[in-house]
Amino acid sequence: MEPPARLNGGVVEEKKKHMADYQNFEYDVLVVGAGGAGLRAAIESSAAGVRVGMVCKSLLGKAHTVMAEGGIAAALANVDDRDSWKVHFADTMRGGQYVNNWRMAEIHAKEAPDRVRELEAWGAVFDRTADGKILQRNFGGHKYPRLAHVGDRTGLELIRTLQDHGIHQGIEVHMEHTVVAILKDRERVSGVLAYERERGRFKIFKTRAIVLATGGIGRAYKITSNSWDYTGDGHSLAYHAGAELIDLEFVQFHPTGMIWPPSVMGILVTEGVRGEGGVLRNKDGTRFMFGDIPDNYKAQTADNEEEGWRYCQGDKSARRPPELLTRDHVARCIVREIKEGRGSPHGGVYLDISWIKQKLPKAAEHIQRKLPSMYHQFKQLADIDITREAMEVGPTTHYVMGGIRVHPDTQMSSVPGLFAAGECAAGINGANRLGGNSLSDILVFGKRAGEFAARFARENPAGVIDGDHVEEAVTQALGPFDRATQGENPYQIQRDLQEMMQDLVGIVRKEEEMARALKGLETLWERACKVGTSGNREYNPGWHTALDLKNLLTVSEAVTRSAIDRQESRGAQFRDDYPRKDDAKWGNVNIVLRKGADGAMQLRHEPIPLMPSHLKQVLDEMK
Repeated sequence: MEPPARLNGGVVEEKKKHMADYQNFEYDVLVVGAGGAGLRAAIESSAAGVRVGMVCKSLLGKAHTVMAEGGIAAALANVDDRDSWKVHFADTMRGGQYVNNWRMAEIHAKEAPDRVRELEAWGAVFDRTADGKILQRNFGGHKYPRLAHVGDRTGLELIRTLQDHGIHQGIEVHMEHTVVAILKDRERVSGVLAYERERGRFKIFKTRAIVLATGGIGRAYKITSNSWDYTGDGHSLAYHAGAELIDLEFVQFHPTGMIWPPSVMGILVTEGVRGEGGVLRNKDGTRFMFGDIPDNYKAQTADNEEEGWRYCQGDKSARRPPELLTRDHVARCIVREIKEGRGSPHGGVYLDISWIKQKLPKAAEHIQRKLPSMYHQFKQLADIDITREAMEVGPTTHYVMGGIRVHPDTQMSSVPGLFAAGECAAGINGANRLGGNSLSDILVFGKRAGEFAARFARENPAGVIDGDHVEEAVTQALGPFDRATQGENPYQIQRDLQEMMQDLVGIVRKEEEMARALKGLETLWERACKVGTSGNREYNPGWHTALDLKNLLTVSEAVTRSAIDRQESRGAQFRDDYPRKDDAKWGNVNIVLRKGADGAMQLRHEPIPLMPSHLKQVLDEMK
């Protein structure tokens, strides 16, 4: 499914411009996205002595990274000295159901501690142990307390620290700009075309290397923890530029999002609540997670409530409570309770941290100190005091494990000069991401992307900007204004897409429903090609939404095609018609997508490279 090369043949004055009439900028490395991955990449490229520019869709400091609350996963071993990179590696591979890129998982586990210490040296203020070390907390899927944190505002502290450090590096930032196309000189990148969101003016950024750090795709779904700008921009830009995508069937539904009142549906409730002792109960008060513990986690999971509580209090002899199993499993257990009639009044379950008053003499003060954001979030948005009452929660679209296929060491995609890091890149997480791995991922691979993008820029001359490509992209972008009177409202198309993806390609999937979604996507593509926008280009959110549709439809098609193709249940992919994991057929396979010469989405299976013996030994030791 692919829109026509020209969305409309009408005439708008700017379409007639020569590319020299647009404002031009030139950099050695251009970073697209100003979250943790983008900032870390820009800092590293700048440190290499090349000229760095940054384009971000929102204001600097408003990146989605600030919503990552629980902590940064790194085997510092400050709280439990049994932790190591080997345990972290094994946890990550087990959580990803062994379809991860093992090399990325290895690099991540080994380098995450240095990235956290580096952040500390740059001024990050972490919570501390009694002897002054960085404090670490428990989180789902991690064998030991591993998440370095700042209360439940860790992402905010990470962004603050990177920005404060980055502003001294000579990085030029173009805020509130959206990239609409990657420009190429033959096979390699040569720049991007972007527009200024306030005034609607197009700009050309010429560059030798691009780092995409645009985050995820959550706005393709109706219920999501993701902010407005998570519309799959990087995934789509890379795909249409010829890069390969991988693992798009694996979309993570965080088990605990707010579900009431409706105005806050989907807003994240950090896993840190469960890490501090919060438990999940159904409407009957039953702590239901004890009833379904996967075989590969039984040896590491408590079989009674008392042991689970001791684990949360730091008892090294105790095993973790089942609420701290991987997110995919917890989300499915919650859905089961709801479907079988044991859900809460508003269609969720109860997450209760207030119960710890039975265990701690000053429980209310403890909760407010450990979870300040959650306390204020529920008090202000739902009039609930979490120190006294349970929260109603339910699964929310949160993260995509799939993304741009990159080289594990350099982060370069299959397009020369095009790099990616963070959520828009793929490989490290496999079928399911462990909580906290996202923040260490963006630090580890943001640094590597910036390092190797700078090296590429130094070793290769600047490419040529294709003026015809620029004009074609501008024509497509301005097409909705030609249909101002007869074109369809972009918000309606976006809403219909979100409802369809939520209903047909959500947590529990069936081939029949996903086939209907593919048909629906064909219709939505046709409607998107006829979308209309009124008014002018200044301050026009309707136009911005119209331009987002191509990205949203591209990633939705990629998710749906991949999910149909993988005929098994693994990690975040749960097929009701194929409920079991099929290691014989799918245990060593990644699904790779690319744009064919005819514009159609092509899919192939690629075997996972053989893991070296020393890493196999690590997995065997950590079972």
